[in-house]
Amino acid sequence: MDPELEAFIPFLPQLDMTEPVTARKDFAERAAAAPAPDTSDMEVEDRTVSGDPDVAVRVYRPHRAQGAVVWLHGGGGVFGDLDTEHPWAARVASLSGAVVVSVGYRLAPENPFPAAFDDAYAALAWTAEHAGELGIDPARIAVGGHSAGANLAAAVTLRARDELGPAIRFQLLNQPGLDDRQETWSARTFTDTPWFDRDKISATWRHYLGSRPATPYAAPARAADLSGLPPAYIATAEFCPNRDEGIAYALRLMQAGVSVELHQWPGTFHGSQALLSAEVSQRQNAELGAALRRALAP
Repeated sequence: MDPELEAFIPFLPQLDMTEPVTARKDFAERAAAAPAPDTSDMEVEDRTVSGDPDVAVRVYRPHRAQGAVVWLHGGGGVFGDLDTEHPWAARVASLSGAVVVSVGYRLAPENPFPAAFDDAYAALAWTAEHAGELGIDPARIAVGGHSAGANLAAAVTLRARDELGPAIRFQLLNQPGLDDRQETWSARTFTDTPWFDRDKISATWRHYLGSRPATPYAAPARAADLSGLPPAYIATAEFCPNRDEGIAYALRLMQAGVSVELHQWPGTFHGSQALLSAEVSQRQNAELGAALRRALAP
């Protein structure tokens, strides 16, 4: 374990994923206590995407922005919203120089799959339709997210390919949770890792899927064909149950002819990039922004 990160482990919150409402409330309270991000170099606006139901999005528009990223927050599909994601969405906009469309998708277990998936796709379609208004080229739109948000980003790229939907230039998958089966070595072995362990991830899958069987749009690792998808940046954490499914997905994308940049961060754990004082976290976050900046460049 990276020594800078290890020092924080005793102070990490212990969210009970068997009680989603309580976990959601606790997470929101902790997020509200965090320092507000500096958004002086961008415009921030709440918008509504028409749908059934409508989807709330928050748009971060840096000055002289290039391209856009539809950004999907983590939280196992159970917790997180536009407000808790505000610091991260603002940081992604600053680091990448892209317009960030942060999506307030519906949460499980009240709204199991495909609710969040449909919301994410609606936000992608809205971003493409409003490219002129957002001041971006519709050919330079990425999707990205962390953990469950990365799952949604990967799923949205599959649907856009299958339905000949909006063109996606790039997918950024940070510590993605892609496989409900949890059969990889890391998923079976990391039962007591910091922040998120096997039991918590199992609980989030149960909430997210509800009574439905998993499909490739719910768990993209189940997709048989990964050809024709946009280039990807995939980052994994060493001590994360999701590690091996992210690596396996990257390898399968490459074998399908998709260009992939894969970075396995040693000494890290799931979500540890939020510990901003650690040098490895600073490098992780800078690289996420740089990957988007490169992908969306003219």
